[in-house]
Amino acid sequence: MSGFAGKQERPLRFLVAGGINTVLGLSFYPVLLWAVPLMRAHYMVALGIAQVVCLCFAFTLHKFAVFRTRGHIVREFAHFASFYLFNYAVNWAALPLLVEGAAIPPAIAQTGFTLALIVGSYFWHSRVTFRPRG
Repeated sequence: MSGFAGKQERPLRFLVAGGINTVLGLSFYPVLLWAVPLMRAHYMVALGIAQVVCLCFAFTLHKFAVFRTRGHIVREFAHFASFYLFNYAVNWAALPLLVEGAAIPPAIAQTGFTLALIVGSYFWHSRVTFRPRG
């Protein structure tokens, strides 16, 4: 496959990967809360576990299935993670406000936050994380 055809297909691959990541991201946290009763009382610990698992899965999928880059794994992971670390910091501040302050169930509050996060990820990853170098 030529590089041009690969770039044309990239938005479609991103949408498919995004769908897979969204299903995992939206389901992992509530399943963790449901499957491990202790996590219900410690929903922020569950959030941390879910974020680490989903971050590693998403990076792997984006690197190898969407952007298909070679090498630079440490640099790319750092850029990839920086996008999510910023969003995680906002998430860690927002989730307790939504759960404790607005009385929104944790799984619903997290779903809304995740949907908001999706909006900027393609632009960040295509222009920063996996942009062509050289």
